[in-house]
Amino acid sequence: MLNDQLKVTGDVVVEITGPDGQIKDRREIKNLVVATGKTFIASRIVGTPTAMSHMAIGSNSTAAATNDAALGAELGRVALSSSTSSGAVVTYVASFPAGTGTGAVVEAGVFNASSSGTMLCRTVFAVVNKGADDAMSITWAITVS
Repeated sequence: MLNDQLKVTGDVVVEITGPDGQIKDRREIKNLVVATGKTFIASRIVGTPTAMSHMAIGSNSTAAATNDAALGAELGRVALSSSTSSGAVVTYVASFPAGTGTGAVVEAGVFNASSSGTMLCRTVFAVVNKGADDAMSITWAITVS
């Protein structure tokens, strides 16, 4: 009897850079691939739904749950700077410039639209304070194993 269990996991790196170009904060976080994300992955095998294209940050610290379909309180959303695939790893990178997503950031997600859309994954983390003059970059690696 074969027992093959497919897993999808994610690793997120969040960095805040001050106006002087110095890194003020750096976090490495695990994420949850939500139910809509797993459905999206399965649909890509036989169809062509809109690819993941945006990342959002928010201020709601409610724990990530399988049935999440959006962030709890979105502060800002940007188009991905890059999306690459190598072997079983897809990496998404987004940059939130000064003035975008300002506040106490505690959640992030990957989406396939500039508003609403399908959420692939969500993570919640200890507060990262993004000042009005700060930039934030997020690198999100999704591994299928």
